[in-house]
Amino acid sequence: MEIGTKYKKVPVIGRLEQLEEYLTKMSLDEIAITISIKDYEQLENVVSICEKSGVHTKFIPDYYSFIPTKPYTEDLYGLPVINIRNVPLSNTFNWVSKRIVDIIGSLVGILICAIPMLIVAILIKLTSKGPIIFSQVRVGKNNKNFKMYKFRSMTLQIDEEEEKAWTTKYDPRVTGIGKFIRRTSIDELPQLFNILTGDMSLVGPRPERPQFVEQFKEEIPRYMIKHQVPPGLTGWAQINGYRGDTSITKRIEHDLYYIENWTLGFDFKIMFLTIFKGFINKNAY
Repeated sequence: MEIGTKYKKVPVIGRLEQLEEYLTKMSLDEIAITISIKDYEQLENVVSICEKSGVHTKFIPDYYSFIPTKPYTEDLYGLPVINIRNVPLSNTFNWVSKRIVDIIGSLVGILICAIPMLIVAILIKLTSKGPIIFSQVRVGKNNKNFKMYKFRSMTLQIDEEEEKAWTTKYDPRVTGIGKFIRRTSIDELPQLFNILTGDMSLVGPRPERPQFVEQFKEEIPRYMIKHQVPPGLTGWAQINGYRGDTSITKRIEHDLYYIENWTLGFDFKIMFLTIFKGFINKNAY
């Protein structure tokens, strides 16, 4: 940068080699250092010059172009380490606490929903040919595939047809009872068994099919981070309206917020809000 110009509205008053001269001439209380990564070999000398003058020194690291969230530091065998992303559920106590809630919650849910699930199962069997439960491969925690269960809401089809795309509005494959259970999210109730076995959680990012994961990870930045935690029956994105045929980018933004700000209280808040506005899915066809 040329002296006398401005960089992001900040005047350029000198070059790096003039730093010691300016610190001597000017009365400064604090100085913030920010340099390009390619110039980091100069950092030690710059800090030394600033501290020699007695000025309070701060360092603004040049990594926000590839670390989009607020990082934090931790100790690794005596070495300071910058952890790129804070994931509270990587803590064993937090993970165990969430798992205990999942086990208790799924058992209670199965008991409460036993009769409604039985009625739905009978209606599905009476109104269309095929199995009552439909299983579909989804991608879960640590990118591991698992079979996610749903009440069957569509007519029988071969796997190649089922994998082509999402269900669309007025999709002829959806059965009469299927429209109702999809709109009310009743078709998701068998996932309580997925939660009980540990493939899913009561709360978390919704799991996606492998072929769409492969597509989205190339198109949407930070998409794969959602797989650092268990997928959920409901989630922060879902209660904010991002479910079904909605923006994947917005859904991921909400999922990342949940992952980085997780607490048990946050889970209970999401479950509470799900009761009032999470079951009816206006974007389900």
